[in-house]
Order: sequence, then structure tokens, then C-alpha cells
Amino acid sequence: MGIYQEGPVSSQWWRSVLLLLALAGLPTGPLPAADAGPAAGAVVVLTVDGAIAPASADYIVRGLARAVDEGAQLVVLSIDTPGGLDTSMRAIIKAILASPLPVASYVAPSGARAASAGTYILYASHIAAMAPGTNLGAATPVQIGGMPGAPPQKPEQPAAPEADKTQPAAEADDALTKKQVNDAAAYIRGLAQLRGRNVEWAELAVREAVSLSAEEALKLRVIDYLANDLGDLLKQLDGKTLSAAGRELKLQTAGAALISHEPDWRTKLLAVITNPSVALILMMIGVYGLIFEFSNPGTGIGGVVGGICLILALYALQLLPVNYAGIALILLGMALMAAEAFMPSFGVIGFGGIVAFVVGAVILIDTEVPGFGIPFGLIVGVALTSALLIVTLLGMALKAQRRRVVSGDAGLVGSLVEVAALQEGNPLGGWVKLQGENWQVLSQAPLRPGQRVRVLARKGLLLDVAAADETPPQGG
Repeated sequence: MGIYQEGPVSSQWWRSVLLLLALAGLPTGPLPAADAGPAAGAVVVLTVDGAIAPASADYIVRGLARAVDEGAQLVVLSIDTPGGLDTSMRAIIKAILASPLPVASYVAPSGARAASAGTYILYASHIAAMAPGTNLGAATPVQIGGMPGAPPQKPEQPAAPEADKTQPAAEADDALTKKQVNDAAAYIRGLAQLRGRNVEWAELAVREAVSLSAEEALKLRVIDYLANDLGDLLKQLDGKTLSAAGRELKLQTAGAALISHEPDWRTKLLAVITNPSVALILMMIGVYGLIFEFSNPGTGIGGVVGGICLILALYALQLLPVNYAGIALILLGMALMAAEAFMPSFGVIGFGGIVAFVVGAVILIDTEVPGFGIPFGLIVGVALTSALLIVTLLGMALKAQRRRVVSGDAGLVGSLVEVAALQEGNPLGGWVKLQGENWQVLSQAPLRPGQRVRVLARKGLLLDVAAADETPPQGG
């Protein structure tokens, strides 16, 4: 498990959609009394359960600031994470290092882990603690891009040193990987030196992706405390003096009030919209909504809904490690599918758009972190829905092509109409109203007002007609 270059808390995409809809009805008033304003000297608990992402970074940064305003003496980060995004991790670490309150990172409960980005956060905290049965480590950065699961390429050796002066592509990739690893190793080494923890093991966690159990971590001075639960940790911390932002603070945690700040509506909303699957769906709704508005101007619904969804999608995508070629292919695919509806090409443009959309969605998220990709089932489902829409449009187009023309000359011939009036002095001529216009008609048999006649042919401004119950003359 490595550190990744941006992304959100992973969850099943359909649950995220339901949560996004439910958030529309959440109250915007003050928080419940149980979560408002702890007593002075309280211990604030923030829970990080899942991947380190923009939503969790926002939650922790604001939670630390809130704890300062509330006069808390300690902030405890309860951590259970498989890793996450580099930018989000560094935002959290910056907030911890700048915090005037000591921060204790506690890997709990049993079975939890602080892998990858979680290891860095643990090293950056003033206090590092773990529950029995937990683990940390595997902090090697993961290379962004490339095909998932592809083995690393090894540089090819030239036949002679003079044969090729250029650097092979594989060697360039290897150099980039070394730069990432060296940067990460220096970063965690600096954190270890700052907090007086095991520097050598920190580098091994980065360079060799090693992991440790809680008991081993305590023996190797990777963590400071081994605690069965939060209460046990607070008992061990009681009376300890810590330095935070240049100030010496003595903890009085025995019996201190515990205040748990759960993620609020803002964090939940950010977690939903930065889910890659939800971001893709929002982008589709946004584009199709605008297309509907442009094709039916004045309705307003498509423009409003489409505009909101598209802005939310673009905001989410700028927080995620996206492949811009993937975004371009998705937009091209949706444009081609929309074009099929306006200028039918018997499926050539539409199905080309489906292919572009599927390829773009597959390569959209440029990271291998579990939970940050777009489920292939969702991509297939959206593509099949679009294909069904295109097939329906093609069927309607073919049906319309086979339908008899009902306008122009072809629409006149064969029409049944009543004689409105006769021509003065001519019993074979009269007037009818057809297609909203008055037409002069001529029959081979005398006409009478109100008689139903059938149009046989048009000759300029004159229509040849015959009684509706008569057989049309041959060759007329």
C-alpha cells in the first residue's frame, strides 16, 4: 500500500449517491448540544476511518482549529486507514505540526491499521499510540500512471556505452521512481527526527515497504504507547508534559471529558462528490442537462440541474488524481452521443461516442489506490444505457423514414375532405379547406356542398377530386 497523489474517501458509489440525495434535507442550523462546546481541558476525539482524502483532510484540519477554539487540552486522532493521497496527507501533517495543542494519533480498534499515509501521520503526531492487534508501515510511494498491475520495467543495457547517448524510457521511469522514494524517505526521516522516533525503521517503511505489529513498533521506538483502549491511553498520558508550537503543556487526562466530533454535513458532502463514481455521474448529468436545455430552450430544468451538477463534478475532479485525456474522451463521447440524437447517422457517431466514453472512464482516475477507481460495472451500465438510448433513437428515425409523407404535394394526394362551396355556374368545380388553406377543386362528376371527396392529383393551384365512394379513374 502506498501514498497516492490525490483522491476521496472510498465507498460504494450507490451509497454515495443516496447520501448526496439525503444531504439535500439536512438541517443547516446549529449542531446538536452534545457536540457543541466542550468544557475546558477536555479531550477532543476525531475519527479517521478509511482512505486519507480531501474530505478527511478538511475534517481533521477544521477539527484541530475547532479544538483550539473550544479550549481542549488534547486532540486524539483515532486512525484506521489503508493509506491515501499525498496532498491530503501533507495537509493533515501541516495542521498537526502547526497545532498549538498536542495531537495523539491512536491506531484503534484491534484489527485497524495505519498503512501508507497513516504511518506518516503517526510519525508527525506529538504522541503515537496503537492498540494490540494493529499494524503500521508499507509507506512506499506508488508511481502515478501506467497500466495497473504492470511489472516495473528494467532499463535495457546498450550494446556499447558509445552506441546510444540518449536515456532509455525505462531508465527515465526508474529515475522518477527513485526521486519519489527519496523524497518520501527524506520527509518521514525529518518527522522521525522531530519527534525522536526510530529513523532507520521509518526509512525501511518507505524504501522496502515493511510493516510492524503494535508490539514490535513499541519495542523499536516507532510508537510511544501501547493502549488497550482510549481510556487506557489517557491514563498513561496523565501528567505528561509535551511541547506543541513552542509551548510546554502538561496533560491532565485522567477523568477528562471526552468530546467526539463526528464529520458534519460539509465533510459528508465533500466525501460524496469526491467519490470518483459520483463525480463521473455528476459530470454526465451536467453535460446531458445542458444539452437538453440547449435543445429545448426556456424549460430551465436542464440548465439549472445540469449547471449545478457540472460545477460540482469539475470541483471534485480538480481534487482527484485524474487523467486529463480520460476527461477529454468522456466529454467527446457524450458530445458524439448527443450529436446522434440531433443528426442521426444510423449509429456510427453514437456508438463511436460510447467507445470514447468507456475508454475515457477506464483511464479517468490516474492512481492504483483501492477504492479510488471507478467500478467497471458502473462504466458498463452507463454505456449500455447510452447504447439503449441510441438504439431507441435509431428505431424512431427508421420508423419516421418509412412513414408516409403527410405534408406538401404528397400529403395532399389521397386526402379526404368536404366540399365547402361550389363555383358559381360550374357544378363540376368547388372549394375545399385542406391543410389550413382554401383550394379550388375540379371533379368529373357534379359536386354538392358538404360532399366528401378524395384528392386525386394537384395541378398548380387546382386539385382534381372524385367522390369518396367512387373508384379513382385509372391514370388520373
